[in-house]
Amino acid sequence: MRQMLDSTLFVLLLYVGIGGAYLLVIPGLTYFYLQRRWYVVSSVERVFMYLLVFLFFPGMLLLSPFLNFRPKRREIGA
Repeated sequence: MRQMLDSTLFVLLLYVGIGGAYLLVIPGLTYFYLQRRWYVVSSVERVFMYLLVFLFFPGMLLLSPFLNFRPKRREIGA
Protein backbone atom coordinates (compact mmCIF):
# COMPACT_ATOMS: atom_id res chain seq x y z
CA MET A 1 0.00 0.00 0.00
CA ARG A 2 2.81 2.40 0.91
CA GLN A 3 4.63 1.77 -2.36
CA MET A 4 1.48 2.46 -4.38
CA LEU A 5 0.96 5.76 -2.52
CA ASP A 6 4.57 6.78 -3.14
CA SER A 7 4.35 6.02 -6.87
CA THR A 8 1.03 7.88 -7.14
CA LEU A 9 2.51 10.91 -5.39
CA PHE A 10 5.55 10.78 -7.67
CA VAL A 11 3.38 10.68 -10.79
CA LEU A 12 1.24 13.54 -9.48
CA LEU A 13 4.31 15.68 -8.77
CA LEU A 14 5.71 14.81 -12.18
CA TYR A 15 2.49 15.93 -13.92
CA VAL A 16 2.38 19.16 -11.88
CA GLY A 17 6.04 19.86 -12.65
CA ILE A 18 5.75 19.25 -16.38
CA GLY A 19 2.44 21.12 -16.59
CA GLY A 20 3.85 24.07 -14.64
CA ALA A 21 6.89 24.20 -16.87
CA TYR A 22 4.75 24.04 -20.03
CA LEU A 23 2.18 26.61 -18.88
CA LEU A 24 4.26 29.05 -16.80
CA VAL A 25 8.05 28.69 -16.83
CA ILE A 26 8.90 28.15 -20.51
CA PRO A 27 6.33 30.70 -21.82
CA GLY A 28 7.68 33.25 -19.33
CA LEU A 29 11.22 32.66 -20.53
CA THR A 30 10.01 32.79 -24.13
CA TYR A 31 8.31 36.13 -23.46
CA PHE A 32 11.50 37.67 -22.05
CA TYR A 33 13.54 36.26 -24.94
CA LEU A 34 11.09 37.81 -27.43
CA GLN A 35 11.15 41.14 -25.62
CA ARG A 36 14.96 41.34 -25.67
CA ARG A 37 15.58 40.15 -29.24
CA TRP A 38 12.50 41.25 -31.27
CA TYR A 39 14.05 44.22 -33.10
CA VAL A 40 17.52 42.75 -33.79
CA VAL A 41 16.89 39.18 -35.01
CA SER A 42 17.77 37.54 -38.29
CA SER A 43 15.13 35.83 -40.40
CA VAL A 44 16.12 32.35 -39.17
CA GLU A 45 15.89 33.43 -35.55
CA ARG A 46 12.49 35.02 -36.22
CA VAL A 47 11.22 31.66 -37.52
CA PHE A 48 12.51 30.10 -34.29
CA MET A 49 10.62 32.75 -32.29
CA TYR A 50 7.40 31.98 -34.14
CA LEU A 51 7.95 28.29 -33.46
CA LEU A 52 8.33 28.95 -29.72
CA VAL A 53 5.15 31.02 -29.64
CA PHE A 54 3.28 28.29 -31.53
CA LEU A 55 4.53 25.51 -29.25
CA PHE A 56 3.85 27.34 -25.99
CA PHE A 57 0.73 29.24 -27.04
CA PRO A 58 -1.47 27.97 -24.16
CA GLY A 59 1.04 29.28 -21.64
CA MET A 60 1.47 32.56 -23.50
CA LEU A 61 -2.32 32.94 -23.48
CA LEU A 62 -2.38 32.19 -19.75
CA LEU A 63 0.32 34.79 -19.01
CA SER A 64 -0.94 37.44 -21.42
CA PRO A 65 -3.17 39.36 -18.95
CA PHE A 66 -0.12 39.92 -16.73
CA LEU A 67 2.51 40.73 -19.38
CA ASN A 68 3.02 43.80 -21.54
CA PHE A 69 3.33 43.07 -25.27
CA ARG A 70 3.28 46.71 -26.41
CA PRO A 71 6.28 48.00 -28.34
CA LYS A 72 8.85 50.26 -26.72
CA ARG A 73 8.30 54.02 -26.77
CA ARG A 74 10.24 55.70 -29.55
CA GLU A 75 12.84 58.30 -28.64
CA ILE A 76 12.80 61.26 -31.02
CA GLY A 77 15.95 63.34 -30.77
CA ALA A 78 15.96 66.95 -31.92
